[in-house]
Amino acid sequence: MTESQDKHTMRLDKWLWAARFFKTRALAQKHIELGRILVNGNKVKNSKNICVGDKIHLTLNSLPYLVTVQALNHQRRPAPEARLLYEEDATVAKQRDEQKLLDQTSRVTAAYPEGRPTKRDRRQIDKMKRQW
Repeated sequence: MTESQDKHTMRLDKWLWAARFFKTRALAQKHIELGRILVNGNKVKNSKNICVGDKIHLTLNSLPYLVTVQALNHQRRPAPEARLLYEEDATVAKQRDEQKLLDQTSRVTAAYPEGRPTKRDRRQIDKMKRQW
């Protein structure tokens, strides 16, 4: 690969790591292999070279992302700089926010919003049930 090509293209797993979608390249590679990441609507391999203008569909923690590559950076930089590497689709961001709200409200209405009761809590619940 020549130097000029190296400046205009970058491995997908390395870009996802540099853009701070994943903490490690290994995690990025795992998600790519599982098919959770599509480039321009196609399933790809880790070594796929991306360039500016490519659209990347991500599914992270069952939440959708659609980003357009704005720049390439071969080093992992601070988060504010990493956000400049991509532009997010507004409609998908809105869907993700709505889904997050639904997830939060479903957790509040759960039987045990703070988690399972402790052994002491269960004894108190059983004691109250026996009194009725």
